[in-house]
Amino acid sequence: MTLDPNTALALLEWQVELGADEAMLDAPVDRTELPEARPPAAPAPIPVAPAAASAPEPEIDRVAAARAAAGAVRDLEDLTAAIEAFELCDLKRGCERTVIADGNPAARVMVIGEAPGRDEDRIGKPFVGRAGQLLDRMFAAIGLSRGAETGDSALYITNIIPWRPPQNREPTPEEIAMMLPFVERHVALAAPDVIVMMGNISCQGLLGRRGITRLRGTWTEAMGRPALPMFHPAYLLRNPEAKREAWADLLSLQARLRGGA
Repeated sequence: MTLDPNTALALLEWQVELGADEAMLDAPVDRTELPEARPPAAPAPIPVAPAAASAPEPEIDRVAAARAAAGAVRDLEDLTAAIEAFELCDLKRGCERTVIADGNPAARVMVIGEAPGRDEDRIGKPFVGRAGQLLDRMFAAIGLSRGAETGDSALYITNIIPWRPPQNREPTPEEIAMMLPFVERHVALAAPDVIVMMGNISCQGLLGRRGITRLRGTWTEAMGRPALPMFHPAYLLRNPEAKREAWADLLSLQARLRGGA
């Protein structure tokens, strides 16, 4: 069939209106199908400079820190404040109280024990449990008391460690070394005539040796002062047969104080 030009032009315009506006393709195109949605292009990554490797924090020398804190102490009140402010000993975190000392600082005899126990941690004074009661009876037998007002008949009592170790375990060598500068300053400020070292931990800290059954009863020197190792009262509670040796040590201490040894 032959179309006249006007009819052909009208049909062409009608096809254009329907969307048939491109040449014939090899394959049919479904114009009713929506075009496939393309995901938006991802933004180009912003270049980031590589982070500089952080330098490891320098390890704190805890003994040096304790030595510096103790060296700044001027009196016993300062010493108490310095120990209570010392945060580098992990033992402090698990304790109720810091146990510094008890008795008369003017005493001729300074007793240095090991570490607080449960009763000491609760009350805040050294040697207040069963072992402390035995210690009081032992020294009362030679006329010495922590409650005495005069130095000749008084006792001054402290420990190597001011905080109770967990489950009453022994302090570690590192803990002893850390707190020893405070003990040294304590002895220098109290200036006793004689030091009594109660038990292995005290001997380890002040003498660098253990073995209280061999050391007890033999006079030595600790921190520039005459020192006598003795059984700890807790050991005597577990081994009552050792009270005989403890009595001999007390008599030796009494003779020393009287100037006879």
